[in-house]
Amino acid sequence: MSIPAWFPYRSAESRDSYLAFYDSVLGKQWPVDSEERMIPTSYGQTFARITGPSDAPPLVLLPGAVGTSVMWAPNIRDLSKDCRTYAVDQIGDVGRTTCVKPVRRIVDLLAWLDELFDGLGLRERINLAGCSYGGWLTLQYAAHAPHRLSSIIPLAPGGAVLRISKKFMFRLILAGVFSRWLLRPLLCWIFADMARKDPRRIDSLLSELRMGMRSLAPRSLPMPPAWTDAEWTALNVPTLLLVGEHETIYDPEAVLRRLKRVAPHVKVEIIPGAGHDLTFAQAELVDRRIIEFVKQHAIVPEIATLTAL
Repeated sequence: MSIPAWFPYRSAESRDSYLAFYDSVLGKQWPVDSEERMIPTSYGQTFARITGPSDAPPLVLLPGAVGTSVMWAPNIRDLSKDCRTYAVDQIGDVGRTTCVKPVRRIVDLLAWLDELFDGLGLRERINLAGCSYGGWLTLQYAAHAPHRLSSIIPLAPGGAVLRISKKFMFRLILAGVFSRWLLRPLLCWIFADMARKDPRRIDSLLSELRMGMRSLAPRSLPMPPAWTDAEWTALNVPTLLLVGEHETIYDPEAVLRRLKRVAPHVKVEIIPGAGHDLTFAQAELVDRRIIEFVKQHAIVPEIATLTAL
């Protein structure tokens, strides 16, 4: 089935308006010089910002829903010192990635990632990190292709460990219906530490979210239910799961208790002074934890070759 050339935006005008905003506002938030590439896949051209030493461990960064590669702006300088980072705009969402066929199921997202990694020349030893929806997708990919990964770092993964709370969903629905009045209070609740630390950042996020909501066509993101005990037990990729102590989509202590019980091989850390905004509110601590974990599980190519021989 053919789809409009401007998909997933509402129209060509919506796409052009968002991309003008992306270039003039969001792009200026990126703090480091990066190589910008469009990677061809059967789902469309994927936009990637590539930074860091070419011989460093590869670290692919996935954004949250209605977010772009720019969400990693607070972290990219530190992460790129020790990693070769690839921050991407997700298929079927806002950003510079194009989409030539609908992304309706999780298998579509996984196939897109397979092709993206091939296009980037990342056949194996990939470190994959994602925040919120990107954290959920990170876990799904680890179950799909563990042989390609050295480690995964899901940050506040949506719905993977526990169901998203009814309180969160209720507030989200209300804010969607009455966005003019309730969207800002919702952001101040979800990102409370960010709001205290830098209120202007909430204003910026509000503008970005409103622009995305106005621009995107109605859609439903693939989102299976929380993983079963058996699925968590079967996870065999080194995993560092980070969640803020003030997380609102679910109870962080309940996340810790469940994974200690069903997946003790998964390393879980609750980040103090942060909630769903942990990559911003505690950027330095989160960056340090990611880099330490990547280094711990990095495979030196020469050693891998000798082992294979």
